[in-house]
Parts: sequence; structure tokens; C-alpha cells
Amino acid sequence: MDLFLNLAINGIATGMLIFLIACGLTLIFGLMDVLNFAHGGLFAWGAFVGVWAYGITQSFILSMLAAVIAGLLLGLITEYLIIKPVYGNHIQQILITLGFMLVLSELIKVVFGPNILAASKPPYLDGSWEFGDVTVIKYRALIIVVGLLLFLVIMAVLKFTKIGLIVRAGVMNKEMVQALGINIRLVFIGVFMVGSALAALGGALFAPSSGVAYAEMGMEFGIFAFIVVIIGGMGSVPGSLVAALLVGLSNGFMAYYYSDLAMAVTMILMFIVLIFRPEGLFRVSGVSNK
Repeated sequence: MDLFLNLAINGIATGMLIFLIACGLTLIFGLMDVLNFAHGGLFAWGAFVGVWAYGITQSFILSMLAAVIAGLLLGLITEYLIIKPVYGNHIQQILITLGFMLVLSELIKVVFGPNILAASKPPYLDGSWEFGDVTVIKYRALIIVVGLLLFLVIMAVLKFTKIGLIVRAGVMNKEMVQALGINIRLVFIGVFMVGSALAALGGALFAPSSGVAYAEMGMEFGIFAFIVVIIGGMGSVPGSLVAALLVGLSNGFMAYYYSDLAMAVTMILMFIVLIFRPEGLFRVSGVSNK
């Protein structure tokens, strides 16, 4: 039982990290109908910027803030230069964003060097709490709390604020929102930047947890993010949370018992959902929780 609880806590923490990148991806797809395969590159950039900023400031909060700012700026650049010319064409979106993903990975090597960067936690987040035979790692507990808080904030914004109403209305009928005098283009840009910032924050949180930051991590977690979006339902934020937790837990348990099959189990889970529920676990066509 104690082993089960330890593995479950680790799996939930991993799921929350995946949720941060998948949530941004589902927001972008839900409103903008954009398949952004460069999203994982923003995750990797967030990790490197966070490690770099922590090395300079020795402030964990400032390093997270630096990663978020980097995500916002890179999101703006990505939307304007890469996504804007291919709106409405999924094939072109896939090809150009995959190419940009490779560009982002190579740019990391140019800016930060080709070597893997060591990432450390602040002293007050190092160590763990012991509850009998159950060990709760402090940093993993922080990841879980941050993930839950961001989920609650995103859902509150979408449901109870004017900007959330505009976003949900834009999902249903972009032309009608535009006709009401709202610049849907600015809404698109804002959503894309927020989604990119969430991915960067996920990377900044991941690096101290794993102890390293490496350029290829964007591709690895980008794949997980798309699997989560497919399982949870395209455009569903609650679906992304549930799917991310399922993927995190399945990987956590399989990595302990049969590590070679960890990725395979995740893919099997996605195939089962696609066969029996092609629209995903949550029947939602936008970011609103209908």
C-alpha cells in the first residue's frame, strides 16, 4: 500500500507537468483550430530560461517568471511569423510547426550551448516529508499544487470573466464575435501567448525535478501533450487535466514495474480511447466546460 501511494504521488506530479503543456495546447486548438507541433519547443525553452535565470538570481520565483515571460514572447513570435500564414490549413500547420520545433531545439544549442544543463532546486524545496512509510517529495508536492491552482484559475477565467466569455463565444462563432466589434485577432494572439507561457512554465518546473535540461525534451513532452489532448478531448481543459493524470499515473506505475513498456502503455491508452470514444473522454468542442 505504501509503495502504491508513493508511485501514485509521483505519477500525479508527472501528470501535472504534462497538464501544463497540454492545457496550453488545448486552449490554442480549442479557440484557434491550430495544430501547433512546435509547442514542445516552448516547453524546452522554458526549462533552459528557468535554469539560466535561477543561476543568475538564485531566486526560484524570478526563474519561473523569466520562463513565463520567455514563453509569452516566443508565443507572440510563433503566432505572428509561423502560425498566421497557415490559418485554416492543418497540413501546412503540421509541416511548418514541426520544422519550427526543430529550429527552436537548435536555437537552444546556439544560445545555451550544446551540452545538457544541470538544474537544481532551491534549498527550501529540497528533501521530503515522511508520513509513516509514505514519502512525499517537497518539489513534487509543489508541482501538484501549482498544477491544481492553474487549473482552477483557468476555469474561473473562462467561466466567470468577460474575457472568458469572449473566448468561449469565439470558440462557437468567431464571425459573430467579430461582428460585435471585438477584435478576435487580438483574442487569438492573447490565447496563443498564454498557452505558450503555460508550456514554458511547465518546462521551468520540470528541469529542477529531473535535475537536467536538454534540447530534445521539447519533442518528448510535446508528444505526451498531444496524446493528452486526444485522450481528454480536443479543446477541453478539464479533459486535459483528467487525461494528463491518467498518462502520468500509467507512466509512473509502468516505469517502476516494466520500464520498457511505459510509453507503449500510454499509446495503447490513446488507441483505446480513439476506438471507443473518438471525440475524447470529454465531449467538448471548445475550451468551455459544457
